Amino acid sequence: MKNKLQILLTSGLFLLALPFIMPLFGQTASTATQIVVLMLAALGLNLMIGYTGLVSFGHAAWFGIAAYAAALSQKHIFHGQIILPILFGVILVGVLAFCIGALMLRRRGVYFALMTLALSALTFSIAFRWTAVTGGEDGLGGFDRSTLLPIDLSNNLTYYYFVAAIGMGVLYFLVRVVRSPFGHVLVAIRENQERAEFQGYDVNRYKLGVFTLSAMVTGLGGILAGFQHYIVTAESTAIEFSGEILAMVVIGGMHGSILGPAVGVLFFVLFREVLSGMTSDWLFWFGLIFVAFVMYLPGGIIGIVDKIRRKLNPPPEEGAAMSNRKIYEGLELPERLRPEALDIGTVLEATSVSKNFGGIQAVRDADLKVSRGEIHALIGPNGAGKTTFFNLISGKYTPSGGTVKLMGEEIQSLSPAQIAQSGLARSFQITSVFDGISIEENLRLSVQAKHGSRYNFWRDIDSFDDINSETAELIRFLGLEGIEATLGADLSYGGQRLVDLGIALATGPKMLLLDEPLAGLAAAERERVSNLIKSVAEHVPVLIVEHDIDRILGFSDTVTVMNDGAVLLEGKPETIRNDQKVQEIYTGTGTPAVEGRRAKAEGDGKTVLKVENLHTYYGKSHILNGAALEIREGEIVALLGRNGAGKSTFMKSISGLVTPRDGSAQFDGVELVGMSAPDIARAGIGYVPQGRGLFSGMTVRDNLELGRLARPTGQGGTYWTEERIFEFFPRLKERITSHADFLSGGEQQMLAIARALSADVKLLLLDEPFEGLAPAVIEDLFRVLDKLRSEVPVLIVEHNLDLVLALSDRIYAMEHGAVFHEGEAADLLHDLDYRKEILWL
Repeated sequence: MKNKLQILLTSGLFLLALPFIMPLFGQTASTATQIVVLMLAALGLNLMIGYTGLVSFGHAAWFGIAAYAAALSQKHIFHGQIILPILFGVILVGVLAFCIGALMLRRRGVYFALMTLALSALTFSIAFRWTAVTGGEDGLGGFDRSTLLPIDLSNNLTYYYFVAAIGMGVLYFLVRVVRSPFGHVLVAIRENQERAEFQGYDVNRYKLGVFTLSAMVTGLGGILAGFQHYIVTAESTAIEFSGEILAMVVIGGMHGSILGPAVGVLFFVLFREVLSGMTSDWLFWFGLIFVAFVMYLPGGIIGIVDKIRRKLNPPPEEGAAMSNRKIYEGLELPERLRPEALDIGTVLEATSVSKNFGGIQAVRDADLKVSRGEIHALIGPNGAGKTTFFNLISGKYTPSGGTVKLMGEEIQSLSPAQIAQSGLARSFQITSVFDGISIEENLRLSVQAKHGSRYNFWRDIDSFDDINSETAELIRFLGLEGIEATLGADLSYGGQRLVDLGIALATGPKMLLLDEPLAGLAAAERERVSNLIKSVAEHVPVLIVEHDIDRILGFSDTVTVMNDGAVLLEGKPETIRNDQKVQEIYTGTGTPAVEGRRAKAEGDGKTVLKVENLHTYYGKSHILNGAALEIREGEIVALLGRNGAGKSTFMKSISGLVTPRDGSAQFDGVELVGMSAPDIARAGIGYVPQGRGLFSGMTVRDNLELGRLARPTGQGGTYWTEERIFEFFPRLKERITSHADFLSGGEQQMLAIARALSADVKLLLLDEPFEGLAPAVIEDLFRVLDKLRSEVPVLIVEHNLDLVLALSDRIYAMEHGAVFHEGEAADLLHDLDYRKEILWL
């Protein structure tokens, strides 16, 4: 409330003084009026860009359309009036924006932005050519602003204060909007649209509302500009003018304050008026300044002030050290967040759920039931279909077949927002919080999502006592008291995990879905979150996907195991722990599908890669925690570990796709840590990612040529010419002119390896090379890799343990981002008990 009054008071004093400030810059009251008019246009655009994240390159269309509508209505209907034409123009633009927005908002991102650009171009073309209505290139004149009751508006200073009074009214309205529940959802959409949808917000409805309101505010600026100049021309709808409005918003600052765009307008107009008198090339210099703001000061002028304020008043250090806070000690879930007593036993039921992605069947006829008062775990190896099944239940994907019922009602055809409103909430595998707003706002948005006033655009959010008290209870339950004002981005990873869980809980769900809530957490944080989950489950049934199988089997009531997209088994934790089939999908059967035809390297061989104490983060998630291994010439080394252990991240860290924060990776005498991915590839490392990553629109030959492009050839290492590649992969020679997307799965995998080998390669990295291949194809590829070891050492990640152990010379096993075991592959290949001891629970 205090901040709102400060904004209005500051703005009022500025507008009162502006006509007297202008003479200091050699300008008149007319320039002051122009500043206020452009401020209205920029404030309207900022509602979309700054608050909602919708980028418009065509807002000048609304500026001009409203001006034409007001002029025509005054000329033909409201003779001698000024207020009625203004209202007519604003309302007409609102109706048009609502109808056009309903179509345009079906597209997102660059497609939406391009459609706004097309709107401006189309509007300009009509305004310029429809001479009979718009006056064409001469413009439409005849505006009359002579009187408003007893006030003579023909005087420039009087008209300025008339415009300023309207500007203050609009600013007051916009301040109320952005401080309302409606306005807070706009910020949520900007920060994280997917999370807002899964909180229960109909995002498209909010977008359409702000699109319409934004057009009306900008259109009002256009009408007042028309009355100021007594004419409206096609240039007021032009793309160039849209660019100027956008530049004002960016330079002033989009996210820092509602007044940021107004500051940008003042800067632009004064810069133009002062510099244009000095040089005709003023726009060139403005362009340079604009580029500088975009590159180095994306927060604009207001952002500079915000940076200074954050330096003087930094965020609490507690926000970055959740593990140091007091561990949860058994607080009860707040009563207002508990659902009403359930009168049915089965809360969630999925029956014969299937999902196809093209020709790939990710989930096959999967069944699952979750009962009240239950923690139900969903586990399985890599590629089992767990996450896809999870996403089908929560509405992220629509099933190809089957039904999902919540409290007996089918929900599989509903949107994520509708499912959330029905009582199902979820957290995300990668923490999904609103980075640019505080912890309190993150949680309050979720509490508000189920409130009847979530569309209210007038009442201040702080005035809803029930929403705020419920938010405070949840903050206390999560152990986040004292750091409520910390931004989501300033929290530690553990803190973000807690907030992510809190966002799901705040909607008061009847069913809670948790996607890897313990991933990447320190020991104390894992304990905290585990206890929270157990406490929540006393009132809300929980379905949880988690790779920490030891812990999840320790506190779950029922476990469903998936493999190859289907449910393998369901039962109690102890049953699952001792089941032979479950153990086999995690550790193999002990009988390799293909016997190891290996040419064992003589001696130890020269060390090609030595990794020590490698630490890698994704954002604030600590993925690699001191990982280390060594690879020598003439050998294949396997990197093993359960889901989420950090194997793929290790590959990406070595290949430069992810930059390690600490540690060393010595490759052939060169330090890889700190090098870019292209430099690492040129140094002689070939990387084949999971999923192959081929250039699908190119032929086999094109893929191979791109593989060696910009990499050294014949300058050390093993130079893989096209002829040598065909010796190992003769099938590729037959398909040399075929496009990559027309190849079979096995041929695509062979092409991916061949492309990685192109040029001088001293080390090959393979991530899940056998994934999705038929048994006969696997056997062929196995033989190729077995033969390949004598040419180039290989580091391989593969979840099929029977295959990888038969193929490899040595293995390293990872858990929680660190290597905990290394040894000969043969020891694990033939001794199943030893394998379970290392790789099972």
